[in-house]
Amino acid sequence: MRLTVNGRVHDLDPDPGLSLLELLRGRFALTGTKLVCGRGECGACTVQLDGDVVYSCLTLAVACDGANVVTVEGLATGGAEASLSPLQRAFIAKDAAQCGFCTPGLLVAAHTLLERNPGPTDDEIRAGMSGNLCRCGTYPKILAAIRAVAHGEFAGSAEAGSTDR
Repeated sequence: MRLTVNGRVHDLDPDPGLSLLELLRGRFALTGTKLVCGRGECGACTVQLDGDVVYSCLTLAVACDGANVVTVEGLATGGAEASLSPLQRAFIAKDAAQCGFCTPGLLVAAHTLLERNPGPTDDEIRAGMSGNLCRCGTYPKILAAIRAVAHGEFAGSAEAGSTDR
């Protein structure tokens, strides 16, 4: 099978029972995608698959032949803070992550929401993020971060949001 992950094409022959989550973490060392519940209830394993958010713990890798997958690592252009996406910078500036375990799934879901609707209302943000749980309860800060990106507050350089707390 052929799979594009974060813009790179891979030819693979995965075990038929392997989940997309296991493939991403084991084969590609993309450990931002987390296994938490393993039942599609928490959203920590959320990735973008052909433009849609999916729970990678419930998605069989073999079902993704020809697909395009974006993980949280694919949102940034590199490892340095200067290359973080506006959404990633907003999450940092707005303190939207506490323990950080749910953050990768939240970021991918928010990224997908903003791709589809660059100017969502608060209710649309809540609806778009409803499949992702944050056990630390930072929902107001998550909402503020997504709202800030939608309003263009983090569109410039990495320094644009560094004092916006």
